[in-house]
Amino acid sequence: MSNRTRVITATLLCLLCIPLNLSAITADEIIKTMDGMQTFDTSYSTGSITTTDRFGAKVSTFKAWTQGSSDSLIEFTSVAERGQKILRTKGSLYLFYPDAEELIRLQGAALRQSVLGSDLSYEDMTEEKNTLDDYTVRLDGSQIVNGHDCHVLTLTAKTRQVAYPIQKIWVDKETYLVWKAAYSTAQGRLLKEMEVLDTIVVDGRTLPKETKIEDKMKRDSSTVMALDTLEVNIPLDRKIFTLENLTW
Repeated sequence: MSNRTRVITATLLCLLCIPLNLSAITADEIIKTMDGMQTFDTSYSTGSITTTDRFGAKVSTFKAWTQGSSDSLIEFTSVAERGQKILRTKGSLYLFYPDAEELIRLQGAALRQSVLGSDLSYEDMTEEKNTLDDYTVRLDGSQIVNGHDCHVLTLTAKTRQVAYPIQKIWVDKETYLVWKAAYSTAQGRLLKEMEVLDTIVVDGRTLPKETKIEDKMKRDSSTVMALDTLEVNIPLDRKIFTLENLTW
């Protein structure tokens, strides 16, 4: 093979590789798409939280509203917790207990506190869908989870104000659903694991219908959060997501 032929061949190979490089998805692009698939202009849902431990099973029910990527309100409807509310607006999370007429603000590590003694934290239930604001992301390859080809990503917190310093997530390459996640301290100690047990398709998007959470700081405990109904892009009063409404 002549030098001229070698140069032409090498040039052709480089040109053939260019589209492949351009089409390679980045970690940030995966996260942006993942967040977008979970975000609606508005939503209303009802569901339940079932926690099973060595003492048996406890079921709590709730209704919830969301607006965009940051605003959410959860109100518990089960008898023991009726009227308790969780409000999240960008950067702030508030709890309201009607019996005591008490309003509490949570932030930082306090977001990891248990909701009603379950394996769910306040962060788990009200997580904002703007991941790249709080985390840097690394793409670690691919893995099959429950028959689904997934991107494997590691998220590292930018500040100490987030609930979980390290997250490892498995994101479906087709639907961008997070099938599995592991949450750890900055030192790598496993705090919690999550996996999706069942899904629902709403507005052409695949979303969790039933999710199992295990707090690794507890023994013999797991919690399943299940949606009974979900409506999206519906008219909502903006006052729903205010402190005045929270204490009403």
